[in-house]
Amino acid sequence: MAKRHQQHLFAEQDPVPAVWEQAAARDQMTARLVFNRPLTTEFSYLVPEGLHDLIQPGQRVRAPFGRGNRMTTGFCVALGTAGRVPRKLKTLDAILDREPLLSHSMLELTHWIADRYLCGWGQVLQGVIPAGVKNKSGTRLITLFEPAPAADRPVDELKLPTKQRAVLIALQRAGRALSIAEVTELADCGTGPVQALRNKGLIRAIRERRSRFEADAGAVATTPDLTLNADQQGALSAIVDVLEAQAHRTILLHGVTGSGKTEVYIQAIREVVSYGRQAIVLVPEISLTPQTIRRFRSRFDSVAVLHSHLTDSQRHWHWQQIARGAMQVVVGARSAVFAPTPHLGIIVIDEEHETTFKQDTTPRYHAREVARRRAEIERIPLVLGSATPTLESWLRVTRGQDTLVSLPTRVKRRPLPPVVIVDVRNDPRIANGSAIGRALHTAMQSTLAANGQVLLFLNVRGFSPTLWCRSCGEPVKCPECDITLTWHKDRNVALCHLCDYAAPPPAQCPNCGQPGVRYFGIGTQKLEQEVRNLFRDHPLVRMDSDSMKAPGSHDDALEAFRRGEVQVLLGTQMIAKGLDFPNVTLVGVIDADTVLHQPDVRSAERTFGLLAQVAGRTGRGDRGGRVLVQTCHPEEPSIVLAARHDYLGFARFELEQRHQMNAPPFTHIVRVILRGPHESTVDHTARKFAQVLRECSAELKSDVLILGPAPAPVTRLRNHFRFHLQIAGSTIDSLQTLWHAAEPGFPAVSDVEYTVDMDAINMR
Repeated sequence: MAKRHQQHLFAEQDPVPAVWEQAAARDQMTARLVFNRPLTTEFSYLVPEGLHDLIQPGQRVRAPFGRGNRMTTGFCVALGTAGRVPRKLKTLDAILDREPLLSHSMLELTHWIADRYLCGWGQVLQGVIPAGVKNKSGTRLITLFEPAPAADRPVDELKLPTKQRAVLIALQRAGRALSIAEVTELADCGTGPVQALRNKGLIRAIRERRSRFEADAGAVATTPDLTLNADQQGALSAIVDVLEAQAHRTILLHGVTGSGKTEVYIQAIREVVSYGRQAIVLVPEISLTPQTIRRFRSRFDSVAVLHSHLTDSQRHWHWQQIARGAMQVVVGARSAVFAPTPHLGIIVIDEEHETTFKQDTTPRYHAREVARRRAEIERIPLVLGSATPTLESWLRVTRGQDTLVSLPTRVKRRPLPPVVIVDVRNDPRIANGSAIGRALHTAMQSTLAANGQVLLFLNVRGFSPTLWCRSCGEPVKCPECDITLTWHKDRNVALCHLCDYAAPPPAQCPNCGQPGVRYFGIGTQKLEQEVRNLFRDHPLVRMDSDSMKAPGSHDDALEAFRRGEVQVLLGTQMIAKGLDFPNVTLVGVIDADTVLHQPDVRSAERTFGLLAQVAGRTGRGDRGGRVLVQTCHPEEPSIVLAARHDYLGFARFELEQRHQMNAPPFTHIVRVILRGPHESTVDHTARKFAQVLRECSAELKSDVLILGPAPAPVTRLRNHFRFHLQIAGSTIDSLQTLWHAAEPGFPAVSDVEYTVDMDAINMR
């Protein structure tokens, strides 16, 4: 990939002479800094002589920035020497970190991210280092004492009083700095002798941060490795071959649900740990349950956890332990790809198809691509695991860029569950407003009567997802967003799922003022009420982001289900993957069409993936299982092929469709979203952006296609109007070249912001 041309510019001259130092001598040290700004520029600063021995790339610094010379936090990315330069340089003010927060390889990786995802290097550095690490959360400053250079001679020559002599001997024998409590205990004295030695210059005080937090992993019983079947052993051997070659290779582990992919990961990681190296395992946030963590902790001595539910203090502690090489395995969500492992040996991404691996704020990276680049830099294998791989990953396999390893059957040769597509267009129960059709109701009755467990999947939160006025025919929308409000019966509020606006359900239509607003559609709350009414004697739990807010509630619900205390588990995609319950003998998909007809090229792929994953939750025990899929579109290929468990057929069909449309993964798309409080201003600015891009494309004779601008699918969000345009190209290089050529010509409008999303997934 062509690298972006970096300009190492000098900060503009300040009229106050006292601020400046002339870079006239060749031995003056300089530091190149980047700031948390959408800039591709690195700035050169002089390093004061007192900081020469302290500054290193990867540290945060404080420096005057901009024409106002406001003290701003930046990141040192390189050091150099100032020659005879034509302009004056600003001088660094302070170093904020005792040790670098990022290694050389991590600086290289973050530079690549800035280049790949068209954002500032400083923005990437700001985003990848957790706030708890930057703020040193959970630590306290303590004073430690150690012998000074003046004490570097026999103690007898110093002719010290007995207590002072005891203090100095204790410090010399310790071989490390000691706290005041440690010194006084070892020397059996008070603080007076310590202060006296300090006044004589024989000992010196240093300040150090110590963590207040110590992780409590809890007691986890050690479990032995499982015996692998032939397919699993073949997959493990393929990974070990790459490890032994000490080379990078991406391995796509395509295994049907229940085929034992996790056991392959664990035994591959055990091989890595035996070399004295570390592993990073990325999992979707929703699957990062204590159940997952316990599984790894039962196999390895030290497992660090990085995810959004940690406090800043916990995250900082784990970060420190990882950086010291004290953790064998790091398990976490997408940001764990930046874990500071000094001896990284493998990266594993489980459920690699999950959209949660794509960051939706700047820097808008995809963890899979970042992991691929990090694995290339470290010369280690990357393992991608899924029953329904993304078409991007599958295309790389078909082109020979990545290695395919398959697990085509479940462990113990258990069959995949039969899937029945239920056409509910003429179902009388559905016509009367029920969520559960006639066939599913009958299946639930027989399953519960046989003491089986039922899992019901519906990817819609709330009670009724649509509020509609029967007088004027208009939906009731959020006053700040272009989206219909959802009624949450348990709180009796009409809620916007984008901005969290909440209000009592309207008695009158906001559009026409007439009474009679009606509630339509079915969400998980309404489904819960219906199941409770139909099956009063069978305990149930609802799992969605509304019901699982309390700490530990997610794990508590799953454990109750596992123990058989709950017979019906219903919820959103939170329950659709990563769960293994042998007594689940029936899975019901309430509405397979919720994702299908969204304005997104990936809607069919997401529908197939969700159905295949949720179907895989049953048939994992000796009792077998079955799946009923309710739909109004029984002929849709994604639904038909998911019912057949035919990923290969779906991939062939969908890739052909995408190829004909010249859509991803055969092309890369940059989505540019502009937002502002005035619709006409945003519209006008978006048109100017498109004009500049088209003019630059013509000058470059590029084959890049510019689409739009047009109103975004969600045109108004949080009282800001949104327009977007798309830039489509066959290669990343062509998009980068066009963007950097066009960027200087974009109009600067004070109340219009824009964001850039390379390989966008969220198209709302």
